[in-house]
Amino acid sequence: MGPALDRHVALVGFMGAGKTTLGAEVARRLGRPFYDVDREIENAHGPIWELFAKEGEAAFRAIEARFVEETCGRREPSVIAVGGGAVETRRLLDELDAFVVFLDVDVDTAWERVRKSRRPLAQDEVEFRRRFERRRPLYEQVADATADDADGIVLAAGGIEVAEGALERLGELVPAGALEVVADAAVLDLHPVPLQAPVHQLPPGEDAKSSGAVERLWSELRLDRGGTIVAVGGGCTTDAAGFAAATYLRGVAWVAVPTTLVGQVDAAIGGKTALNLPEGKNLVGAFHWPVRTVIDPHVLRTLPERERRSGMAEVVKTGLLAGEALWELPDAGLVRRCAAYKAAVCLRDPHEEGERAVLNLGHTFAHALEAAGGYEHVSHGEAVALGLLAALRLSGLETTAVEEVLRPEPVRVDREAAWAALARDKKTRAGRPRLVLLEGPGKPVTGVELPEAQVRTALDKLIAE
Repeated sequence: MGPALDRHVALVGFMGAGKTTLGAEVARRLGRPFYDVDREIENAHGPIWELFAKEGEAAFRAIEARFVEETCGRREPSVIAVGGGAVETRRLLDELDAFVVFLDVDVDTAWERVRKSRRPLAQDEVEFRRRFERRRPLYEQVADATADDADGIVLAAGGIEVAEGALERLGELVPAGALEVVADAAVLDLHPVPLQAPVHQLPPGEDAKSSGAVERLWSELRLDRGGTIVAVGGGCTTDAAGFAAATYLRGVAWVAVPTTLVGQVDAAIGGKTALNLPEGKNLVGAFHWPVRTVIDPHVLRTLPERERRSGMAEVVKTGLLAGEALWELPDAGLVRRCAAYKAAVCLRDPHEEGERAVLNLGHTFAHALEAAGGYEHVSHGEAVALGLLAALRLSGLETTAVEEVLRPEPVRVDREAAWAALARDKKTRAGRPRLVLLEGPGKPVTGVELPEAQVRTALDKLIAE
């Protein structure tokens, strides 16, 4: 089951699971309409408890089924909170073209939330608990994923599994059928992949994103159109393997298994794949969403300190965009929060036609520094840290978070080469750089054009004398 790019997200679960509250929050994050089936019924027929009393449960279920079908029949993808009992008409949810998420809740919590309400089925605790036990396996049967909070719903909609030990369960999480693994050899030594499948190795780092490396990979692959590439490694590995999947046989499925912090919080999420050219970073690429992204924060324990600093640059970027100090969370928490933030942005704008541009905060400067360094002398993390510094300075905001967490130092690269690379950035229009800046924490602004001299001065401050 892939991400819910063009499909409704339907929330199912017992009464008291939080479908209405969480559904409204998830709809806001995804930029979609929100429909609460119970509320729609009440608007048309009056209070549900009165409908139960006058017509009985069977009549209510018939009305509920019609409203669910009508709501899911709307063309614009939305978030839909489905009544807790609709699952008893299992065929209804099986036939709908919706991504179904089961909102899990324990029976004691659910009872405490609804026991003083006028809900018809919340008047008798014994009957409440009996129905809870009867429905739970039905929810699990119809659901494509299970979640218990808004982040979990967003991650599920993005086809993303974030869990300690997820790598050990990889065989359960990848699609059935022919598989071929594409990986960084060093990663496989540290974290063997529990799959019986051919393995293809890519060079480490940015060398993986060269046309030569991907051409060799194309020649080695033996999948048919129904097969799946499983990409295991850092952001460069998933970028290159994802691009190979997008283009091999005009497109095969792929699974991203990021093993670095930068991959887990940023690079492997959202379906952007790319290769580098000598003239610039990520100038050749495709949008090709993985059918699943499997993130295991536990593997970060083997990450070298320099790689961790690279990832923390993307964590700080995400925190600035979200307006939250995400960099202060423990690994499992910061990975989950960052992944959920990026997944929501990418689901709102799957092909970077608008709002997704916010994720380029600091990256216009970063890519220029990387290109000027020949992708060898400046790491991605160092470049992003410096790019964030420039973006905050141009935004007129405090730079404390970047300076204290990332401690960026000016790099030695050719100034003219850096400026030429910046001028060629994908976001440049008519030779004028268009930047992502911040009005304040959590308030990004895209497409900002500033005088060339001001932008060049900001870039020059990132380069050592």
